[in-house]
Amino acid sequence: MDIKIIASGSSGNATLISDSKTSLLLDAGLAIKELQEGTDFRLSNVSDCLITHDHGDHSKAVKDLVKRGLDVYASKGTLDKLSANGHRYHALTALEDLTIGTFKVMPFDVLHDAAEPLGFLVESTVTGEKLIYFSDTAYVKYTFQGLTHIIAECNHGEQELRQSVMSGVINPELAKRIAKNHMSLERLIDFFKANDLSRLKEVYLVHLSDNNSNEHRFKQAIQRVTGTEVYVH
Repeated sequence: MDIKIIASGSSGNATLISDSKTSLLLDAGLAIKELQEGTDFRLSNVSDCLITHDHGDHSKAVKDLVKRGLDVYASKGTLDKLSANGHRYHALTALEDLTIGTFKVMPFDVLHDAAEPLGFLVESTVTGEKLIYFSDTAYVKYTFQGLTHIIAECNHGEQELRQSVMSGVINPELAKRIAKNHMSLERLIDFFKANDLSRLKEVYLVHLSDNNSNEHRFKQAIQRVTGTEVYVH
């Protein structure tokens, strides 16, 4: 499976995945021009787009994508929040499978301050590879078998968050909101320990906080747990 992190973080999120037969966008939180550049001006080759939630850094280009002929999949709560109506919008229900080209997709519910946010398990019928993608969630309550690729939010570390409060970079209330709505390094490690990593090939850490993360520490910690290559974006 080919994976390209086009953008990650509070300024915008978008990832392109492909199994050589079907290409999907995971989130579209950039201007359409940036998505065109990020797909090497082959946006027309992308089949569809999966949206995790309604926040602009994940959904900004949704309506422009539909204008260009892509179908968009998201929860009903997300589509309602975006006022996204029409035959190219498809409402998803958590834990109900669907097929998009050569990908089997299972959306699952996550925890974030948005309207019905989702994560996605995506399996290729071509390669047999299985990818999980989640961003902007405090934790993932489900476990999965046979994961080969993981794209996961690793927003903050508990010690980095405490230091930001102590140094006055952020106030305690914001720190509480971050901890309640975003994945910490510690909870992500728990997720890895709870899941089957026997087939794992690659891990991508995304949506790191500018103030409350440590790229080097996070990468080393996840490599120790997974024993596989870790990329940080």
